[in-house]
Amino acid sequence: MSEEQISDPVQLLGNISPRGTWCSLRMVRSVTESFTVRDDVLLPPSISEDHGAMVTVIEGEGMGVAATSDLSLGGLYQAARVAQRWARACGSRGVIDFSTAPKPEVSGEWSHSIDQPWSGVSKSQIIDRVRSACQGLRTDDRIVQRTASVRRVRTETTIVTTDAVRIDQIHDRVIPWLQAVASDGQDVQSRTNGGRSDAQLGGIEVLDRCGFDDLPQTIGSNAIETLLAPICPTGVMDAVIGPEQMVLQVHESIGHALELDRILGDERNYAGTSFVKIEDLGSLRWGPEILNVVIDPTVEGEVCSAGFDDEGLPARKTPLIKDGLLVRGIGGALSAQRLDRKDDAIAVSRACSWNRPPIDRMANLNVEPGDSTLQQLIGAVEKGIWLDVNSSWSIDDHRWKFQFGVEDARLIENGELKGRVKDAGYRSTTIPFWNSLDAVGDAATWKVRGTPNCGKGEPNQMVFVGHAMPACRFRGLEVFGREG
Repeated sequence: MSEEQISDPVQLLGNISPRGTWCSLRMVRSVTESFTVRDDVLLPPSISEDHGAMVTVIEGEGMGVAATSDLSLGGLYQAARVAQRWARACGSRGVIDFSTAPKPEVSGEWSHSIDQPWSGVSKSQIIDRVRSACQGLRTDDRIVQRTASVRRVRTETTIVTTDAVRIDQIHDRVIPWLQAVASDGQDVQSRTNGGRSDAQLGGIEVLDRCGFDDLPQTIGSNAIETLLAPICPTGVMDAVIGPEQMVLQVHESIGHALELDRILGDERNYAGTSFVKIEDLGSLRWGPEILNVVIDPTVEGEVCSAGFDDEGLPARKTPLIKDGLLVRGIGGALSAQRLDRKDDAIAVSRACSWNRPPIDRMANLNVEPGDSTLQQLIGAVEKGIWLDVNSSWSIDDHRWKFQFGVEDARLIENGELKGRVKDAGYRSTTIPFWNSLDAVGDAATWKVRGTPNCGKGEPNQMVFVGHAMPACRFRGLEVFGREG
């Protein structure tokens, strides 16, 4: 793309838009860098750059989209004509009348704070830091594999429309990864820095925030402790679930269950549907009054903090479950219009790249902290278990039955943490599980985390999702250990 074209995207859109149509142009440039050291050997570093654009055209009742990596005036002009042909072909066959579909109304710019820019540190310094972390994981000869890596993804997005709206956003995401695998010849156990849930917004300071330099020895030692631990007992018991495991628990049994396109049936072919019905919005008792779940784009450092979604809807903090009651689903402007609930639209229409259209996605999906300290959460358990850091997951297409395994499990006896156990898992069904919630941890237990690998849609879209979670206590949970 020439400097002339980049300097005035609104004028560029005016030059390519078919007459008599509403048109938008979403341009995305992303740069990904990755550095990995495994068993003290540097794997080939990688850097990739990707940029392109998607043109959306609304003509009559129809809407069409077309994407291109040819960012010349001619390339974008042709993409607009392809999108126009699709709009005409769809006509009145769409799920809604797209001529009345919500459109971006507010221009704006958004970016986040960076204390230590990625560009201010040499590649050799980053590699040395990753190499040192990998070495630190070796706390015992029984550590048979060690991996340390850092990945950085910078995304620049510009949206312009024929209504002269322009939106510019920049996200810098850093994903640290640490893993130690231990084996004694009879068993194998793995420990990580959070099951790939440490993605955050920022620069090099993200490594400091997540303890990248200090955690390796702890992770290595915990891997050996877990290897030598007895197998988790099986039974019904009270459980305190830590914030790292709460990330996946909420992601799978609340987040995906509440996506409006799933509820409307759009995901049926690929990732299933949801047990939630349209009539449940505003009426279903999801959990006790201490449960409050929100979409919050304002949290500093959380990976999906933003000013707008990829359809140009301004982002704001919005409750999904308030005092235990389901009040709305996770859907952008189009899904809200389909349900005739325009006021329920949230800025969650997101795309993984320039060559994918936005769909309903989780963004920063958070559980609000409660008022129980970690000591109080554990202290009220006579016989139970601490569960944290996901190791495996399984949930049915309706987001109803689930089973999770964890890396970090310790028995609780008479209100105190006791010995570590291994191969711990738990299972339940969504609404009974959340109604067994007994206490929510306070702000001191609340951790800002995020995952880089939430997949959905056909063709697949892999996106970042933010989760800020407290520790929580549940009563009467079915817990199990490995058999045999």
